[in-house]
Amino acid sequence: MTALRENIPARERLIFALDVPDRARAVQWMDRLGDSVAFCKIGLELLAGGEYFDVLRELKRRGKRIFVDLKLHDVPATVSAAVRGLADYGVDFCTVHCDSRAMLEAAAEAKGGMRLLAVTVLTSNDRNDLEALGVRGSVADTVIARAKLAHDAGIDGVVCSGADLQALRKAAPDLLAVCPGIRPSGPVNDDQKRVVDVRTAFANGADYIVVGRPIRQAADPRAMADEIVGQIESARGADAHSRSSPDRARGMP
Repeated sequence: MTALRENIPARERLIFALDVPDRARAVQWMDRLGDSVAFCKIGLELLAGGEYFDVLRELKRRGKRIFVDLKLHDVPATVSAAVRGLADYGVDFCTVHCDSRAMLEAAAEAKGGMRLLAVTVLTSNDRNDLEALGVRGSVADTVIARAKLAHDAGIDGVVCSGADLQALRKAAPDLLAVCPGIRPSGPVNDDQKRVVDVRTAFANGADYIVVGRPIRQAADPRAMADEIVGQIESARGADAHSRSSPDRARGMP
């Protein structure tokens, strides 16, 4: 798994959040971004619009990698059936909530060649939100506990904030880590509470980042996507140099 994680092209490490309500706007974004984006996430907003699988097929036709972000959460048999059906579409990633081990194991048995990602703690939630749900301990502790459960159940990776990754990597180094809530220019006033920039995400151990609004709201979305890929290349290059230098790894100049 580690070798596979190291060999991901920088362009594929950027997952664009195609958060739109219908096929027409999804296609507009595909045309607008072109080959600046190689990997797209489609989620609940598009599902509610009724054209989810039309968009999925169009992404496949264009050769894009696909992340189905539906956060499946139900009894094991139902989640298993849903995962099996999605795998038949040639989806790359699919999210499931990190709930019971039985549900996660049922999903893992049905995934085929698709990779499953367990949602640990949403980036819009903080410790106060967890406490309101009766969850004790820090956000990082909750992420680690859920990540370990997912790993033991056969899940390929997790979705978590880049802020939680340093602790996660020590506890579960082999899991794929996909990080939403990325703000290339730093925090902004939106519904995300635990955000990091691109360099911090990869310094902390991210394999992929999910970026939506910073690209969609940019004056030139394609240029912004290219800029983020450049930031990924820079961050990964610095990380590789640090790993290759014993002196740097010890913190020496």
